[in-house]
Order: sequence, then structure tokens, then C-alpha cells
Amino acid sequence: MMKTPPQTRPSNWLILFILLLALGGLLRLIDITDPPLDFHSSRQLRNSLVARDIYYSLLPSATPEQRDLASSFASAVGKYEPPVIESIVAVTYLFTGGENIASARIWETLFWILAGIALFDLMRRAVSPWAALIGLAYYLVLPFSVEVSRSFQPDPLMTSAFVIGVYFLYRWSEEQTWKWAILAGIFLGFATFVKIVIVFFVGAAAIALVLFTLKKDFWKSKQVWVMAAIMVLPALLFYVLLNQGRSTEYFFSWTVSLIKLISSTDFYTKWLAFIGSLFGFTMIFLSIAGGFLATPRLRWLLISLWIGYLLYGLTLPFQMYTHSYYHIQLIPIVALGLAAAFNPLIESAAVQSVAGRVGFIAVIVAVIGFQSWVSRSVLVAESFRHEPAFWQQVGEAIPTDAKVIGLTQDYGFRLMLYGWRKVTLWPYSTELAEVRNGKVDFANRFDELTVGRDYFLVTAFGQLDKQPSLKKLLDAYPIAIEGDGYVLYDLNK
Repeated sequence: MMKTPPQTRPSNWLILFILLLALGGLLRLIDITDPPLDFHSSRQLRNSLVARDIYYSLLPSATPEQRDLASSFASAVGKYEPPVIESIVAVTYLFTGGENIASARIWETLFWILAGIALFDLMRRAVSPWAALIGLAYYLVLPFSVEVSRSFQPDPLMTSAFVIGVYFLYRWSEEQTWKWAILAGIFLGFATFVKIVIVFFVGAAAIALVLFTLKKDFWKSKQVWVMAAIMVLPALLFYVLLNQGRSTEYFFSWTVSLIKLISSTDFYTKWLAFIGSLFGFTMIFLSIAGGFLATPRLRWLLISLWIGYLLYGLTLPFQMYTHSYYHIQLIPIVALGLAAAFNPLIESAAVQSVAGRVGFIAVIVAVIGFQSWVSRSVLVAESFRHEPAFWQQVGEAIPTDAKVIGLTQDYGFRLMLYGWRKVTLWPYSTELAEVRNGKVDFANRFDELTVGRDYFLVTAFGQLDKQPSLKKLLDAYPIAIEGDGYVLYDLNK
């Protein structure tokens, strides 16, 4: 008598599926109330300041002074994307009694888990549920995935919406019904609206699956045109029509001025080394190989997504080896490829002896357990709970109504969020500044940059050490106030 295939007996894998989702959720909620300084702090603080502005604009008990300050801080951080996740978190503040980073982390975790469910069902349509579980495990417990997917920024929501949209696009490719076309258009359009950089992946996936499904007759399909319109319109309205100035500024600042990087072999070496440190070289190349072993529909999807990633990287070259969260979209892509790569191994293991199967399973469980422990260890390795009190102290130390220029962390965002004070920023000495302008001695512009300022605040002493000329100039001024971790120089004496 033939045995029932594993695919038709969900009870065999359903418990493991639920346990993996629970593990992924719990990992992301470790140290949930620690200030958002653990991962790309400037980006998370930026979102926190925007959420605060929305929160105080909605809070009935907020004073005019609080609203004005919150608004001035939000205006200072730059607004390149619509404040979608910030609005969700700000409304949550209203119902949970005030600002708390836990609200953002819970929402981001929820979105990532929901996308994981969609990703698993997509994989299960092309490979065995057991191979899909391995892909899902990678998506959920990879240390980089745990860190980035709970961070307070638009990228986790963007990627989650993208994964769900691709799932619906895949379902449409299988059935060509209006339901899947509309859902795919809504979620992929929403992902692009949340953050425009996902457009490379959205466009690549849509083109590949439409051509795979309808071939040269795609233009005759009303579903395709409606789906395309829904995908394009939200982002077109916001980024091109309503926010054209900011979008143009971003394009020239991050693409045009840095495109020279792609002409150097050093750029590609740095890019590959960087993603290798995030994903593991073995996993990346195994995933790419899995794309060529996948079923035709999944193969078209995976190849198109890797092409989209390549075009994306060539458009934003500096971020490719400096900003880890710019690679968040690669997590589900690598997971998809791994599921395809592991599928033949799963089939081979299924016909082995009991000892062979047990050994194979033990290795998989050990790897998942080890990666989970690493993820947990990264989150608890350092506490930032002392930071708010420190920045409150710095804010209180600055004389009221004083005009201050400062060399301070995260573009002054920490001081704004926790100290409720804003200062003019002294330029940083960074790799980005060197790439754009070459070696610049900002101290030569000291008089120009400090004109009309009463004090010079220093909290970023590492940056001060990188600018010895500035340090020498400041030594000539008296110290007005000095505390543990900050110095305020009096520029009027």
C-alpha cells in the first residue's frame, strides 16, 4: 500500500511550522524596551522623532511648546518616505500610555511573522514542506534577520509587504484570477509606497512572473494592467508628484554623486564581503544554486529577484557595503533559494536508514539552535538603558536660548529624542565625506561654521580625535560646563 505523501498530511510539519514562528517572534522581543541604539541607531532615532511629532499632534494633553519642539525635531531629520510605520506606532502610543520603543518592535515583529507565513506557503507550492521549513528557519533565526526585522524603520514593513505581495503574485501566476491580481497589486504597491527602493525587486518579480505566465500575450490581459496600475500609482503620487524635491535630492545625493564607485573592482569586493558577513557565503551561493534547481515558475522568480538586487546595488553603491539594513530584501530571497537547494537533500534523506535520517535532522536542529542562540546573544550583549538619562543631563546643561553647535552622536538625534534640545551640527569626518569631497579639513571653516554660536558641544570624542585641527582650536576656548561624557566650550570668551 502506498504511503501518503508528506504534503497531504499537514500534521507532520504543522507543529514545527508553529514552533518556528513562535521562536522567530520570541527572539525579536528579547530586550524589547532597550533604547533603539542597538542597530543603526541614527535611522531608528529618526523614526522615533517623526513618531513623536505625530503622537504629540494627536495627544490632547500636549502643550503648544511640546508640539512645537516635537515638530521642529521631526523637520530636522529629513522626510524621504511617507511616515507609515511612524503613524502606526504614534497611534499605538496613544493607547499604551506614551512613547515606548516596545510598540515599534512588536509591530515590526508582527509584520515579519505574517510575511513568514506567506513565504512558507509560497515555498510549499514549489518544494516539500520540509524544505520550506528550512527556508523559513533561515528567514526567522538568521542573526542579521532578527536584528534588522525588529528595528524601528520603514524597511521591515516594506520587505514584509513585498513578501506578501510576491506570494499573491505567485498565486496569480498559478490561477490568473482577479482576486490574486488585486491582492498582488495592493501589497506590492504598498511596499513601494512605504520605501521606493523596493521598486527594483517589485518590477523584476512582476515582469518575470507575468512573462512566464502569459508569454508574449501579456499585454492583452486586463488583470496585468490593473495590477500594474495599483502597483505604480501610490509611489508615483507620493515620490514623484507630492515629494518631488526630496526624491530628486535623494537621487542626486546617493546615486549620481556616488555612481563613480561602480567603476572600481574594490567596490564589488567590498559589496560581496559585506553581504557574506551578513548572510554567510555558503548560504548565498547555495541559495543561488538552488534557483537553478527550482521548478520553472520559482526559477523565473528567483533569477529575476537576483537581477533586481544587482540593479539595486548598482544604483545605491555606497550603501551596499556600509548600510546593512539596505540588504533586508535579500533575506526572503536567500530563504527561497535555500528551500529549493535543500529539496533534493530532503528527498535523499527520506530514503535513508533511521540513523541517517536522525543524524540529518540533528544537524539541522543544531544549526537552528546555534543561530537562535547567536541572535539572542547579540541582542543582550549590550544595554543602552543608561543613555536616556545621560542625554537628559546634557540637555539640561545647555543654557536656555543658547545657540549651540555640536559634534555629537547620530546627527544630534539622541540629544533631540532624550534631551529635548537641538543643536547645529559640526560636520563629521567619515568615509562618505571623503568619497564625496575628498580629504576636507573642516577646521579651516571654523569661523564660518561657528558664527553667531554661543557654545560648542562635544559628546562624540571619537569624532573629535579624527579632527585634530578642530581639537586644537577648541583647546583655546574656556570650558563652560564639563560632565561625564560631554564638554561645552564657551565661544564668546
